[in-house]
Amino acid sequence: MRRFLTKVRPSGGFAQILHLALTIALPLLMYVFVRIDLAQLAVAAIILSKWRMFAVRPRYWLANIQANGVDILAGLSFVIFMTQTTSQLWQLIWAVGYLMWLLLIKPGTSLLSTSIQALLAQLLGLMAVYMAWAGAPSFVLILAVWAICFVTARHFFTSFDEPYTRFLTSLWAFFGGCLAWITSHWLLYYGIVAQPALLLSVIGFSLSSMYYLEKAGKLSTLVRRQFLFITLAIIVVVLVFSDWGDKTV
Repeated sequence: MRRFLTKVRPSGGFAQILHLALTIALPLLMYVFVRIDLAQLAVAAIILSKWRMFAVRPRYWLANIQANGVDILAGLSFVIFMTQTTSQLWQLIWAVGYLMWLLLIKPGTSLLSTSIQALLAQLLGLMAVYMAWAGAPSFVLILAVWAICFVTARHFFTSFDEPYTRFLTSLWAFFGGCLAWITSHWLLYYGIVAQPALLLSVIGFSLSSMYYLEKAGKLSTLVRRQFLFITLAIIVVVLVFSDWGDKTV
């Protein structure tokens, strides 16, 4: 039987309106706190919005944190994006982006929706880490990438009720950490996207798409070869045409 994360939402009436108002208020509060240089309060607002995680016995806290890890990761990423620019317009754009996450992406419970949540959260998290801590020691980047890959992979595989979730999650996190270690010695950027974030996103999208199609019984040999060819082609283009003179060692 497929297992989905339970999402509690008001069914209608005043409660639904209040829930929508609070959802809209969260990105607005984040925007205001960042504008007045109180990003810590923006982070606190995100954590407080997940108060239901701790409204149970302590032994369930870890499970609830894991279940909400992707949502928390997305929220913290948007806070980092907003703090990394002084442009009021861009801060507002990031706030709207977080609102779209809360209204359109987070509520989804289908296999496709949870897959999109995992992939998008991984991209946002990796972008945020390399945007804010590019100059951090290698072990910090490795641990951060490992944690992001672990949280998002667990969210992805759990939605499919995969019997080898722990092994596959650990394997993807290990791969992400290894790639972070390799690229930390020669870190390149394409706009605001760091090379490891781009590579992990491309590889992750390809592997997760093939996994999704396999579970849906739609993954033919031709489709698998197409995914692998396109993925390898993108990786080769990224590596060959990168400006290796512009680097952080």
